[in-house]
Amino acid sequence: MKASAASKRSGILAGGNWIIDQVKIVDTYPAQETLANIKSQHQGTGGSPYNILVDLAKLGVDFPLSGAGLVGKDALGEKIISDCEALNIETRHLKTTSEAPTSYTDVFTVQGTGKRTFFHHRGANALWDGKELDFAKSKARIFHLGYLLLLDKLDVPNKEGITGAAKLLAAAQAAGIKTSIDVVSEFSDRFKAVVIPALKHCDYAIINEYEAGQVTGFKIRKETGLDTVSLRHAAGAILQFGVKELVVIHFPEGCFARTRDGKDHWQSSLKIPDKAIAGTAGAGDAFAAGVLLGLHEGWELERCLLTGCLAAGASLSDPTCTGGMKPLTTIEALKKKYGLRPPLEPDDED
Repeated sequence: MKASAASKRSGILAGGNWIIDQVKIVDTYPAQETLANIKSQHQGTGGSPYNILVDLAKLGVDFPLSGAGLVGKDALGEKIISDCEALNIETRHLKTTSEAPTSYTDVFTVQGTGKRTFFHHRGANALWDGKELDFAKSKARIFHLGYLLLLDKLDVPNKEGITGAAKLLAAAQAAGIKTSIDVVSEFSDRFKAVVIPALKHCDYAIINEYEAGQVTGFKIRKETGLDTVSLRHAAGAILQFGVKELVVIHFPEGCFARTRDGKDHWQSSLKIPDKAIAGTAGAGDAFAAGVLLGLHEGWELERCLLTGCLAAGASLSDPTCTGGMKPLTTIEALKKKYGLRPPLEPDDED
């Protein structure tokens, strides 16, 4: 896309899963047929576009935000739409249906460890195919789609192995819009069939180390910690699958990015004490929001990655996905408050 065309575009359009999370803090995750105690319960946002757009609004961006997807004609659907309207997130592509209820997830977070288990009802998200989107009429600079593997209509490949998500991303690119994807951390063998076709029409892939490993076959997380060699190989493989500009793989210790021209970038995460972590739900989407903010604004990649880590750190302060997000200047102060973890690589710089 020509620079003059890019300069006329502004905003992030995010489509995919719209979910209401019911977050329950429990004292332990029980074995089957045993009991755990619910210490507290919180309702919050869920799903890639919902979380990312709300996070961006709370970060205080001054560019347009727009959502696309499907919710039920019910109280939860009304809640989602009213949340967006209150934050000036455009909802004309966020449709309602009477054919299925609004999607929801019961999230069980173990007190003390932050480890999460999800029980998900796919609901209206399973019916969304994105056909109402006319990218030729969109002025957005970036179209973000998530989560692949959790969008039934878009995940199905045709006889040629092309998914609905791949077609949707290709249409956005053809209109001159940069594309971004995220993936759900599903335990399955569907990653290659669903994710790889989409990567061919993706400018930015922002996923976690588990998802990157499932797509590429590399075991990145081992008993001794991160295998940085496998991490690099996975990023390279994802670029070979067709990603145009950038692969970012994030994990609790920080993130790793590789650009199309082969440049590697490492960034450590915040050194937040366990007692300051209320929950880890939404941290990945918060990270993506921070990176997308920087990419939209044309920042240096180092600042994009740091902002992603700071946004993820801010999200840890609340048990819901977006309740902990604050304005950009506030999250930038977290670096001084907590400091960063040790460098991931010898040449890693803060």
